Formats: sequence, structure tokens, C-alpha cells
Amino acid sequence: MNASMYDILLIGAGVTGCAVARVLSRYEGRIAVLEKGEDVAVGASKANSGIVHAGFDAHTGTKKAYYNVKGAGMYPQLAAELGVPYQNNGSLVLGFTDEDLETLKELKTQGEANGVEGLSLLDKQQVLDMEPMVNPAVTGALLAATAGIVSPYEMTIALAYHAAQNGVEFVFDAPVESIDYKDGIFTVTAGGKQYQARAVINCAGVHSGHVRGMLSAEKVAIVPRRGEYYLLDHTVKCPFTHTMFQCPGKMGKGVLVTPTAHGNVLLGPSAEEIPDGDDTVTTREGLDFVLEKCRLTWPGVNTRGAITAFSGNRAHCTDGDFHVGAVPGASEGAFEATGVESPGLTAAPAIGEELGNMAAAYLKLPMKNDYQPAVPLNKAFFAMTDEERADACRRDPLYGNLICRCEQVTEAEIRDALRRPVPARSLDGVKRRTRAGMGRCQGGFCSPRVVEIICEETGMDPLEVTKCGGESYLLTGTLKKEG
Repeated sequence: MNASMYDILLIGAGVTGCAVARVLSRYEGRIAVLEKGEDVAVGASKANSGIVHAGFDAHTGTKKAYYNVKGAGMYPQLAAELGVPYQNNGSLVLGFTDEDLETLKELKTQGEANGVEGLSLLDKQQVLDMEPMVNPAVTGALLAATAGIVSPYEMTIALAYHAAQNGVEFVFDAPVESIDYKDGIFTVTAGGKQYQARAVINCAGVHSGHVRGMLSAEKVAIVPRRGEYYLLDHTVKCPFTHTMFQCPGKMGKGVLVTPTAHGNVLLGPSAEEIPDGDDTVTTREGLDFVLEKCRLTWPGVNTRGAITAFSGNRAHCTDGDFHVGAVPGASEGAFEATGVESPGLTAAPAIGEELGNMAAAYLKLPMKNDYQPAVPLNKAFFAMTDEERADACRRDPLYGNLICRCEQVTEAEIRDALRRPVPARSLDGVKRRTRAGMGRCQGGFCSPRVVEIICEETGMDPLEVTKCGGESYLLTGTLKKEG
């Protein structure tokens, strides 16, 4: 079997892997990302709370705390550079008991030790003045002014776009089956093909423990934690401007109520340890738990405005921390970002900088002279002013053809998603890039036309188009006229 030769192979195209890839694209060298799914952001990076955490929750001295605070500070500039929806809306951790108030004091002390700025304790009246719709039983809160919200899948896609723009290759449908090492070269078998490289970086999310085991006898235990969510329609106005947390527990940061970067309301997540990291079903028990917990924050919450429910799995390491750097016990040239759970989205830019530069320094890769700045994501049609929409239609008349009515997505935006570096290849791939199908009808009206556009742009047969890769075909056959 002939193997393609690279300088560096990254395993995993989630937000961490794409952040590392973007940093590595600044260097001369052949770099590829191997992803088991059919697109970037198909794991936890598409199914999380979308919160840029301030950094008070992680224990002082841990890698979680370090990368969280550093990453949060990078987000405003990074999101602006890549054109990714981001808002610095701040967060409140609510207390309802005397015990909660003590916890809030401890979180503030811990956050300040971590280097978090803008933390302050609020009394009951200050909380009610700031967020009048909160449960009046609240007794106090911790305000984190530096927290924010971001579109997590768009951040991942934008990072991948910029990496590909500068030469990084992305290989999909390539689950890693084995990794061998001989004479300074790693041979990775993935998706039935072989790839060779002088360095390997493990960013495999819930499967990062399994990949670590292929690289080293010093294993780490990753336990998938499933979190379930409700997403409410735009017609439901979020009663809060801040992201509203409750006091954290042993299973995580607790259930939240938050506006999203696109103006929806998000409720969740639950936290359940499961054996299968690819099991993203939703359950009656999990969603009931979310709703019950949210009522403590927002007594009037209900599911009448719910347009979908979803779940995502966090890569919880049993030792409670991230593992970032050279893989212990492995051959030289093996690096990792293992056990990156929440606040992984926040930490990703900082992990990307350090891990990417570390691997490049190991191989002594020179910086590129022709590194290209990012081409930002286009402003969404639904977010444009009337004047901006008119200008867009003058530049490209396909902006005047509305495909997704719920989210006001145009034909121009869908075709752009199919022409960009790392193009969409499925209905869900188009959805993550454009929001076509993310609204109240969940693609009921626009999906047929999106399929037609996919086929026109790619040359695919309609029977080949999938919802999310694999065997998720949308059509099973054709109707033939008789006579």
C-alpha cells in the first residue's frame, strides 16, 4: 500500500484540530488533517453551548485554567479577523442558597487567581436590576464581564477555511485504525489508506484517549459525557442579556439559559456519562432534566417555542485536566490535545497557538513568506441592513433568491458554501455554513432546493446526497413515468 508523505498529520477536525491546523499553515511544510467524519465540526464542536468562558471555574494551576483564560482573551480579535459571530455579553452564576453564596465567593477567588478580570459579586437587588426576568428567589450572583457567546461550528469552519487557504489538506471519512512508528516516520492507517509523517498531533476529541493508546503505553481514560439541549425559535425572545449559569456541580458547569450568537435561546446541557462517544441521541429523561433545572433560573420557561433538541459528547478525562504537548511515553514527534472538554471551545485558540508552534519548532519548519490573511466569513443576509442587502443583490443577483425562508438564507450564500476551501458536501454541511435548515421548519421547505444546488455545484447525483455523510442518504430512488 503506497502511503502519502507529510510533515505533520493532525487527527481530528474539531475546533481544536482546526485551530492547530491554522497555526501550522503559517509554516512551510506539507500538513494534513484526518477526520473520521464527513466534514469539520461534526462532533462536540457543533453541539455545545457556544460559550466563551471567562475562566473562573477551572481549578487554579491546571492546564484548563491556563488555556481557558488565555483563549478567552484571544476571542474578540480572532472572531473579528475570521468574520465569526461573537458577542461579549458577560455571564452570571446565580445563587439561591447560603451555600451557593459561599460557592460564588470561592469561584471569584479562584477566578482572580487564574487571572480573570471583571469578576464581581452581586446581591439580590443588583441581579434583579440587571436581569428582571430571573427567578426572584435568587440571592446573589457572580458576574463575569469577560464571558461571551460565539457560533462554535462557524468558528471551526472559519479556522479550517484559513488553514486550507494556506495549503493545509483536509481528508474526510478517514477514521484512524492504527499508528506505527519506524525510523523517525509515523505511518497512520485511516479510512483504509496509509499516510506518513514526521510528526503526528492527536486532537481526536472523545476518541483522543483511543488514539493516545496507539501512540503510547501511558494511556489516559476518556469518558464521554453527553449533554442534551433544547433550542428555541427566534420568535421566543431571550429574557436575559447575559449567559445565565447556576452553581456548578461535580459533573460540570451546570444547566444554563443563554442567548446564542444568532439570537435563539439555548437551554442545557444535561450531563450523563455514556460508553459510546458517538451516541448523540436525545432522551426524554435528559430533556426533562434540562427543563426542570432551567425553571430555577427562568420560572416561565416552556418548550412551546422549541424547534429542535440535540446532544453532544464531551471528552472528559478522568484526571480532570487537559493533556496538551508532547505525548508521554511516545516516540518523538507525537503531540496531543487530549481530554479537551468544556472550556475547550474557549481554550482552542490558545491550544492552537502553543501546540502548532511546538510541533513546527520540533521539525524546524520555516515560516512562510507568502502566508495569506484570512478571508472573513461573509456577513449573513439575515443580519444585513436593507442597504447592505440591496448592495449584495447588485453585486450578485443570486442574493435576491431566498432559499431558506426561516433563516433568510439566499442562493448566493449556499453556492458560496459549496465553493469555499473545505466545501460543504452534505445537507448538514450547508446548514452549518449558512443556517439553511436551522429554523423553525428544520429544512422542511428548503431541503429539496438545497439538494438541487449541491448537485449543480458538485456534479453529484441526487441519490448520492446525504444529510450528514455515511449512509444518511436523503433519497432512495426515482419516480419514472410510464407510457
